[in-house]
Amino acid sequence: MASTTWKGHITFGLVSLPVRLVAAARSETVGFNQLHKHDNSRVKQVIFCAAEDKPISRAEIVKGYEYEKDKYVVIEDDDIKKITPKTAKVMEILEFVKASEVDSVYLDSSFYVQPDDAGEKPYTLLYEALKQSGYYGIAKVTMHSREHIVILRPGKHGLLLHTMYYNDEVRSLDEFRTNGDSLKPAEVAMAKSLVEALAASFEPEKYKDSYRDTLRAMIDAKVKGQEVVAAPVAQELAPVVDIMEALKASLSALKKPAASDEEEAGGPSVVVDNRRRRAAG
Repeated sequence: MASTTWKGHITFGLVSLPVRLVAAARSETVGFNQLHKHDNSRVKQVIFCAAEDKPISRAEIVKGYEYEKDKYVVIEDDDIKKITPKTAKVMEILEFVKASEVDSVYLDSSFYVQPDDAGEKPYTLLYEALKQSGYYGIAKVTMHSREHIVILRPGKHGLLLHTMYYNDEVRSLDEFRTNGDSLKPAEVAMAKSLVEALAASFEPEKYKDSYRDTLRAMIDAKVKGQEVVAAPVAQELAPVVDIMEALKASLSALKKPAASDEEEAGGPSVVVDNRRRRAAG
């Protein structure tokens, strides 16, 4: 069972429901350790005091804020506890907004909202109200030593929560501005045809991290003493000169038999057995 990230109450009006948050997703990567090049032993990071130029233990470390160059004020854990807002235990819904007005660029981490003991009925009430009305809840909550603005929305079976970037954290000015007047109606129609030809149901389980799988296969091969060869170099793409011709060629290619998985991946596995290479040679 996934661990609880936050536990408390959601309130809207005079209605209160006990809930807990569970992380809905997390990134999966292949981790590496740092080793000494000459003997493959693990490397330890030593913490040094800059003033005394000697190593110190983590027990000797305190939090400090630099308010001027090289001048710090020490912040104790008790100082943090004293200013912890009430949203550390209570998530108050501030308002409800139309789901269509929420730009997904503001969404950060995702969590499942699960009802706690005796909270099933008010939880279901809030879920159905949001689902049938087409609104999302905007709330405030403190977790991970930070106060977050969050979005509550109805998922397929229950409530989902997303921490939200603050407006000054979103780089809205960097967004590219399109110019629809530069397109011909025939180009738009052909592009829509290509989109429709590639249309499919959203099935996230069919998408795999092929690089991570290949990386793990390479590690397994090295453990077994096998040789690793470079992956095929991707061909450079020529610039598109005639958009209509490119769209027509794309639609025509979709009518041909699909390439094998190996061809789509850019060639055979990057890991080969030494014996197979010698035999092939």
